[in-house]
Amino acid sequence: MNINFTLFRIGFLTFGFIDFLDIVLVSYIFYKLYLIMRRTRAIQMFLGLVLIFVVSFVAQTLNMQEVSWIFKNLSTVWLVAFIILFQPELRRVLTIMGQNRIVRLFTKGQTSRVLEEVVKSVLELSQKGYGGLIVIARDTGLKTIVETGIKMQAIVSSSLLVSVFNPKSPLHDGAVVIQNDIIEAAKCILPLSRTARNDHPWGTRHRAALGISEESDALVVVVSEENGTISLVENGDMIQGLDRDRLLQLLERSLDYSKKKAA
Repeated sequence: MNINFTLFRIGFLTFGFIDFLDIVLVSYIFYKLYLIMRRTRAIQMFLGLVLIFVVSFVAQTLNMQEVSWIFKNLSTVWLVAFIILFQPELRRVLTIMGQNRIVRLFTKGQTSRVLEEVVKSVLELSQKGYGGLIVIARDTGLKTIVETGIKMQAIVSSSLLVSVFNPKSPLHDGAVVIQNDIIEAAKCILPLSRTARNDHPWGTRHRAALGISEESDALVVVVSEENGTISLVENGDMIQGLDRDRLLQLLERSLDYSKKKAA
């Protein structure tokens, strides 16, 4: 079966379905690379390489033999230069690809590791007397919340979370958002709950945790700075006084339910 059926002709050239699909995929890849690199110092080098690629393509199309020969012999050098120049960005691209929902269906162990790191950090925060506010995104996107903070795009680790919420850290005042098993941002501003009673002795962290849980399906872990109490907030409900095992059990159960619901 020939799936490369002709869509239209330009003179002696035919343009088929596979040609269309090829152009769409290449355009999508370049667009995604641009989105990832547009706020980095590598964007100018990336645009330069795109320009070189376009010139090479035009030279081959117009049968400019000398120019094509130059670019053909430099292709190996381009590959090495690309890897060297964009090493940090390539790591980031691979990380983002690894956090894709389809990929995560086969990497449940990664989610379990993330939860273990979160619980470990929460216990340490409680012992040190540090306040903490960790938002774990589920199906509802938290882009507007992430944009209020400082983007991190970091692997989840207990040491990093504890250092973020250290009172001497410039990032401690606000929430950390974990999405797709990575730390998206810190120092994020959350909406305060509109339904929490004013006479209840909840601080700003707990009101913020209730607020974001009322507007999304996110899970929120709160560590009280006053007494070290660990709480979990979900759908506007707060469970307080949690220990390690109970917190981990509730997180795993809620995330498993979210995945089954999405499926």
